[in-house]
Amino acid sequence: MTEKTPPFEFESALAELEALVNRMESGELSLEDSLAAFERGIGLTRQCQTALSEAEQRVQILMERNGVSEGIPFNAEPGE
Repeated sequence: MTEKTPPFEFESALAELEALVNRMESGELSLEDSLAAFERGIGLTRQCQTALSEAEQRVQILMERNGVSEGIPFNAEPGE
């Protein structure tokens, strides 16, 4: 029997990262708990970076399919 891992949810990972940072900044965690939280945070950060990279690649492919050959910054004002 094979266990399926739940799908990665970007927003949930960001919320967990924020909670981890808040707990670590509170100063109430032991050294061991802080290290465990830091390790979990690094793992979540890597997963988020991978998800963002994959999303960027998908956007690039979609843009190329629609004849847009140069990248458009997400924060660009219309008409720039």
